[in-house]
Amino acid sequence: MRPEIKVQKRLRRHKRVRKKIFGFPERPRLSVFRSKKQIYAQIIDDTKGHTLVACSSLTPEVREKIKELREKGLIKNKVDVARIVGMTLAEKAKEKGITKVVFDRGGYKYHGRVKALAEGAREKGLEF
Repeated sequence: MRPEIKVQKRLRRHKRVRKKIFGFPERPRLSVFRSKKQIYAQIIDDTKGHTLVACSSLTPEVREKIKELREKGLIKNKVDVARIVGMTLAEKAKEKGITKVVFDRGGYKYHGRVKALAEGAREKGLEF
């Protein structure tokens, strides 16, 4: 399948899902975006249109954790990196007092990196 068609299909799925998912102040939306090399996640209050917490594989603290774990041989692929991003995001959310979120997978299948990010966030106490 051509790459541009894949993107169009994902965006169509994302629109369909976003009709049903909405983030409120008491239960904001955890949105995931994944590129070929990186993964990004943010917690959004859709009523105000504000990002409350954001984290990605490019965030300095995450990069340090990844570097340390790579040296120890504990990180082998992007799925492991996604799990760390999810854990870091959950820790930041806890600091801001956010415990419950609605998960928005961004039109991606709940599989691989998206699933690892969600499981990492759940491990650190986010509920969804």
